[in-house]
Amino acid sequence: MGEVIQFIPKAERERLRLIREARAIYDSVFPPADPVNGQPDSTPIVINGTWIHRGGEPLS
Repeated sequence: MGEVIQFIPKAERERLRLIREARAIYDSVFPPADPVNGQPDSTPIVINGTWIHRGGEPLS
């Protein structure tokens, strides 16, 4: 109890999915110059004031 659950509209989830898909396509055409040990980037990004993992899940 006491846990905050944030509602993310369907349109925002779709927008994040499209961004991930576009990034994957871009990276397949223009690979990163310096891959870091083959691990995906786990740095969170901020969208509309919400910190979000690159996987698209909001940080709690």
